[in-house]
Amino acid sequence: MAGQILNDLQSFYPELALTLTFLVAIISDLIFRRSPVVVTTVVAAGLIITGGCVIGQAGVYESIFGGMIAVDGFAFFFKLVIVLSAILIVVFSLGSAELNSAGRKLGEYYSLLVALTLGMFLMSGASNLLMMYIAMELSSITSYILSGYTKDAPDSSEASLKYVIYGALSSGLMLYGISIIYGLTGSLDLYTINQVLAKGNLNQFVLLIAGVLTLAGFGYKISAVPFHFWAPDVYEGAPITITAFLSVASKAAGFAMLIRFFKVTFIDSSVVTLPAGAWATLKGFEWYQIVAALSVLTMTVGNLIAIWQNNMKRLLAYSSIAHAGYMLMGLVVLNNEGLAAILVYFVVYLFMNLGAFYVVMIVADKTGSEDIEDYKGLGAKAPFVSVAMAVFLISLTGIPPTAGFIGKLYLFAALLNGGWIWLAVVGALNSVISLYYYVRVFRNMFLYSVDQPAPAIIFSRVQRGLVLALVIPTLLLGLYFTPLVQLAQASVKIFGTP
Repeated sequence: MAGQILNDLQSFYPELALTLTFLVAIISDLIFRRSPVVVTTVVAAGLIITGGCVIGQAGVYESIFGGMIAVDGFAFFFKLVIVLSAILIVVFSLGSAELNSAGRKLGEYYSLLVALTLGMFLMSGASNLLMMYIAMELSSITSYILSGYTKDAPDSSEASLKYVIYGALSSGLMLYGISIIYGLTGSLDLYTINQVLAKGNLNQFVLLIAGVLTLAGFGYKISAVPFHFWAPDVYEGAPITITAFLSVASKAAGFAMLIRFFKVTFIDSSVVTLPAGAWATLKGFEWYQIVAALSVLTMTVGNLIAIWQNNMKRLLAYSSIAHAGYMLMGLVVLNNEGLAAILVYFVVYLFMNLGAFYVVMIVADKTGSEDIEDYKGLGAKAPFVSVAMAVFLISLTGIPPTAGFIGKLYLFAALLNGGWIWLAVVGALNSVISLYYYVRVFRNMFLYSVDQPAPAIIFSRVQRGLVLALVIPTLLLGLYFTPLVQLAQASVKIFGTP
């Protein structure tokens, strides 16, 4: 057994690198408390090393630690998204006036950021319900602390408290659902559960209740309606860097768990003749109907409520909820084409959403406001940053030639090919609705003229360079996206499934 564990550790290098980075960061903070740059350097180096370890796992398909964690192309893709997001957030944090105010110690902040990344890595590969729950709790607890890290801000503690309350409720529902599944099947391993379900001699109603309760935990993590109530307040009260990280990386980890749970648990492995990439669901487990309803509710509620928002962080929070609804459409299709579309969407979402949040951060640092009304005349005062913000918002809407258009194109193509025409129409209508509240920002930046000539807002070269570094892939992936699509299509093969 010891030999097997040591052998499994060789496929656990990214997580071990994060664990070591977390420990070294804490010790460095204790020793070099007056030199925060040491902790920052340790964390940045650790994340880069972790990224290298992840790349080293390309093409590996294994199940380690007794089937608790899968190391496969699917987890590989999501780990790349998460570690890239973490590196960008560390860079954002270095220039955040909100975090680097006088007297605030950031050693714990960067250490917790690494712990949060570790939890998300475990979520990406978890193939056991207990492992899924433990990984989600690790990421959730660190998220609670980081959301309230700027405790001197008036709404920071409120955001953290609300996050804890909603998280505890969703976590309890999920744990109760897992316990029922264990009572029915006698196992927490997804593949074993699948084999028991295939026999078809279980109480269908009880299993439905268990599945819905378990889905509550996943829905909370991806901020799907009706489990989204925490997102707007937390996004507004948390530091912008953490808000951006939760909107991309946390959502990615939640989707990784949700997709693995559905694809591994509810497929019929006895069916071998299928259309290319399609799933055969077990008889009586047409979960895609529930997911379709969640998708419609999530995108519609997110977009409609976003119309009334005046705070940029709250607007982007509801936008993030709506984008979770778009990505759920790929899961509804129940084939590898739909899953590949979700993976493509996550990469383009990473650049355009982090870019939008970064612009909100640096503008707030200069103006002291996150209100949409205070963006009036920004196009004249800061033309480069304003144009970049326009690119990010156009991409979030899904208008060519941006990467957001490619993400939605593949999602809608998967829906149409799968026969979900009505859902594609609903998604298209929601994209039109989203254009309305994004246009409000355009209007304020470029169409409102200030009464008196306002002084230009000067951003540093580093800030302009980071904005440009996010704009380029947002545009480039809208023109040349073949390698990304090929990687996504290769990554949807989950270890242990047909």
